[in-house]
Amino acid sequence: MSTLTAIHPRQALFGAEHRPHTLPVCDHYAGIETRMRKSLTLQAEMAEEPGRAVFDVTLDLEDGAPVGGEHEQAELVAELLNSPDNARGRAGARVHAPSHRRFEDDIDTLIKKAGDKLAYLMVPKVANATEAQRAVEAIKAARVKHGVFHAVPVHILIETHKALQEVAEIASLPGVESLSFGLMDFVSDHRGAIPAKAMSATGQFEHPLIVRAKLKIAAACHASAITPSHCVVTEFNDKHALSLAASKASRELGYTRMWSIHPDQIAVIVEAFAPVAAEVDDAIEILQDAQAAHWAPISHQGTLHDRASYRHYWYVLERAWLTGQPLPTEIENAFFGD
Repeated sequence: MSTLTAIHPRQALFGAEHRPHTLPVCDHYAGIETRMRKSLTLQAEMAEEPGRAVFDVTLDLEDGAPVGGEHEQAELVAELLNSPDNARGRAGARVHAPSHRRFEDDIDTLIKKAGDKLAYLMVPKVANATEAQRAVEAIKAARVKHGVFHAVPVHILIETHKALQEVAEIASLPGVESLSFGLMDFVSDHRGAIPAKAMSATGQFEHPLIVRAKLKIAAACHASAITPSHCVVTEFNDKHALSLAASKASRELGYTRMWSIHPDQIAVIVEAFAPVAAEVDDAIEILQDAQAAHWAPISHQGTLHDRASYRHYWYVLERAWLTGQPLPTEIENAFFGD
């Protein structure tokens, strides 16, 4: 029997265990109509060769709406979600904070008019775990109210002291799919005790309070099997600095996703979060040999491997697929054909 018709790695290595939903590694934000449309067009173009979206688009109500025009922005985002521009179905929206007067209207408008098209909703500036839970429940209540059976995953932005203190509780809330770190607001909340340099591409990896916050968020996400999403790099013209930041976030701090605030950042982030070719080659060889051995321990190039390392190499291969890296046709068909 061909090894590629044997038990699939997901079934062999994870069984009925809960596993993280695999999100694209880049989350791109846009709030102005022309930029939102261009972002969706770019998403479709970059998806053509791999056949799937390699980045998400978050349509922004919080920073995108002019004062007094919040409801109109929600209507526009709902229109875009329902339009042919949303060809890949991987667009979400950032609503206003739960404490904002437009929070309920944002949710009601989006769920009512485009609930089935929302890939997720991002909730910013939660004060604590209690407020995060209320936000999740409000989104669920809006779905029930409008008869939307599609479960809309919730992403939460951690940018306050109390939210960071309760991050493990927030990460464990049912319905939460991802946590992001809000660097700028978190630095500002220190009342000048952290220098402005800590908001820069390099400085954010040097200040111990910022690194501590990032590690705490990443650890909480992995403990609850959800996705940790790294914060922005505001120097959007400096691709080298962005690449270094993305590589550090991915390879040193355990993040599996990162924000983009400019179209030029997307490809850099996707490349930085992709595994290197040698890692992918090793993953293919090890998983094929393991499958042929019915997932019993094997020796590969003089090193013992078993289900613990198989799971690691499965994630490497999955990341290669998510980032659009070319894989052998037989591997892609057998492992990712569904």
